[in-house]
Amino acid sequence: MSLSIKYWGVRGSLPSSKTPQGWITHIEGVLRSFFNAGLKEPSQIQKFIENYDVPNLGGYGTATTCVEVSSSKQQLIIDGGSGIRILSERMMSGRTHTSTRGPFHIFMTHFHWDHLIGLPFFTPHFMPGANIHYYGVQKDLEKLIRGVFQKPYFPVPYEALAAKVHFHVLEPYKTLQLGDLNVTPYQLDHPDPCWGYKISCKDKTYSHCVDTEGTRVSREELGPDLPLYQNVDLMYFDAQYTFPELAEKANWGHSAAQIGLDIAFRENIKQILFAHHDPGASIQQIHEIRQQTMEYYNWRLQHAKQSNEPIGEVKWDFAYDGLEVIL
Repeated sequence: MSLSIKYWGVRGSLPSSKTPQGWITHIEGVLRSFFNAGLKEPSQIQKFIENYDVPNLGGYGTATTCVEVSSSKQQLIIDGGSGIRILSERMMSGRTHTSTRGPFHIFMTHFHWDHLIGLPFFTPHFMPGANIHYYGVQKDLEKLIRGVFQKPYFPVPYEALAAKVHFHVLEPYKTLQLGDLNVTPYQLDHPDPCWGYKISCKDKTYSHCVDTEGTRVSREELGPDLPLYQNVDLMYFDAQYTFPELAEKANWGHSAAQIGLDIAFRENIKQILFAHHDPGASIQQIHEIRQQTMEYYNWRLQHAKQSNEPIGEVKWDFAYDGLEVIL
């Protein structure tokens, strides 16, 4: 195994779930599908579940951005959205290869609430002997993290944390070697400065491209940030909106799947996962965006074939909480 990428939170802007009545309606639909398939016995439930992908039954998740990237020797975390609480619980249970006291390495893209709301619930902060390292391009990284742990926002002040916390300001476009992982920050298209990360281990590469609007598309426009999208095995790309919504929400810092597909076709990216799902988007609405993406994908391949454009197929899907990809 070169790289394992696990998504602990894929929502954008705000943690979001169905209402209790909404889940009742969804469960009713799942039960109807079970019986409409001619199934009746409890022993048939597992077989029924295996015929569906996770989002059709369980949705796409409720937690905001948190991604765990691991090799056999090293682990890092991207962003501290509400998903980091679930990751923290797993770490404290001893079910990961990381010691319960770390060191833990957290790379921040930017400091909107949805990307740091879970940090106060990352248990190692309160454990004597634990070591937590924060990384970010932003010069005021330490000030911003300290600000999360203060009243009236959180009852435990930063000075009371039991762990040793270290801060590392990164230089844009300069690669940091962390164990057997190489991490390079590149700027994304976002109204507040936001940095994506290109992470490589041996011959496998993951590019984290959330939050971004994708306003710079051509190689010339991307300039020094072009390498973020080149020689990539898996790209994680912002697809909060439908393509028509982009015009209505210009400068909001989020994109659509079609933008990511076009980049992937041109740069020969092997696989894309779309995420940062809108907090107001239901399971069905994300399904509809997925269908629109499929229609565009098929049209794009057909158009390329007719015009003798040399592009290859790209594996793609929409991410959900708990999804793990091994490269």
